[in-house]
Amino acid sequence: MAPALFILLWAAVIPRADLLPDKKSLLLPPTNFTVQVIGLAQVLLRWEPNPDQEPKNVELGYHVRINGPQEEDYETRNTESKRVTVLHQGFSASVQTIPWNGHSLLASDWVSAELKAPPGSPGTSVVNLTCTTNTTLNNYDPLRPFQVSLYCTWLVGKDAPEDTHYSLYYRYGSSTEECQEYRKDTLKRNIACWFPRTFISSRGSDWLAVHANGSSKRATIKPFDQLFALHAIDRINPPVNVTAEIEGTCLSIQWEKPISAFPVHCFEYEVKIYNTRKNYFQTEKMTTNTFISIIDDISKYSIQVRAAVSSVCRQMGFWSEWSQPIYVGHDDQKLSTEWFLIVLMATICFLVLIFTLICKTGHLWTRLFPPVPAPKNSIKDIFVIVSPEKTVSSETEIEVISYVEEPGLETLEDSVF
Repeated sequence: MAPALFILLWAAVIPRADLLPDKKSLLLPPTNFTVQVIGLAQVLLRWEPNPDQEPKNVELGYHVRINGPQEEDYETRNTESKRVTVLHQGFSASVQTIPWNGHSLLASDWVSAELKAPPGSPGTSVVNLTCTTNTTLNNYDPLRPFQVSLYCTWLVGKDAPEDTHYSLYYRYGSSTEECQEYRKDTLKRNIACWFPRTFISSRGSDWLAVHANGSSKRATIKPFDQLFALHAIDRINPPVNVTAEIEGTCLSIQWEKPISAFPVHCFEYEVKIYNTRKNYFQTEKMTTNTFISIIDDISKYSIQVRAAVSSVCRQMGFWSEWSQPIYVGHDDQKLSTEWFLIVLMATICFLVLIFTLICKTGHLWTRLFPPVPAPKNSIKDIFVIVSPEKTVSSETEIEVISYVEEPGLETLEDSVF
């Protein structure tokens, strides 16, 4: 009985012992792990393999974990790593040794390093920092036909003193530049910045890091960092040389790609056609720079085109502004109304003229509108003088009646009345 019980206990204990980790199978953590700031919103993580690691022939890798300000995990075989991240909230990371070739060795413990958040009074850093880029032709360097400008705006921190002086910097790749052209508020505090020429690549995909710090005699101004993806802030120019023509009922529209370093095949377009007579909009998307449509030939049309860099060449961004409208066709309804009024007025004038001539020629005007007779003088009718006049022949006698006005009597009449 006792030997059997011993055998059962041995069978139960042996598997548990097999499950215990072997100290030699546990990898050792890296050594000398450090985090160093090497640029605006950029840090270098560096470590070394553990010199006591056994066995020596094991292929090792490393698992890196960014703890803050944003969590991120990735694996690498290198012993250093560059990261782009905001630093005004501090930065911390951890790293551990892992087997790279799928060996059964267990990952090591974590080792960590961190950067403290920079000093500054709460509520003094800039807020609502926004930036946009725009590509223009470069007339200064023939080797770089395009140049990128940068414009940033922000609001003053709610607790920033009145004497706060903000400064803005940007970093793209290995190039860093401080703003020289600021716009100020009523208290002469910087609230916007303009970089007419930058080191930003017009076709780049790297992060744009923007850093704003400040100074004041009354408080320590807290710095602020922000990262921008270029596709999200690039303000694409509208298409150029938009033309349109109508042949019968066929509307043909053509244009050229925007001013941009991207080639022709990288763009897609939207065409907006507005029928002014029917008050109707038509919008079409396409990847070519030509559009043909069937229309009615009695309307006037307004045409605009806008562009965006397609996902073929980079991550999709925003649409450009619409191009300036161009007009084709004729608004026949408006023209017909104008011609009708002109013809109507001319007809009325012609009829009035004809009627006037007819009335004048046939004395019809006098018959229709006879003159009003003047009133007679009753006093003059009283004094009628009848005098006989004899002619050469004695046989005929003509009686002539004459009206004679007596001057003296007329004067008397006037004096009486």
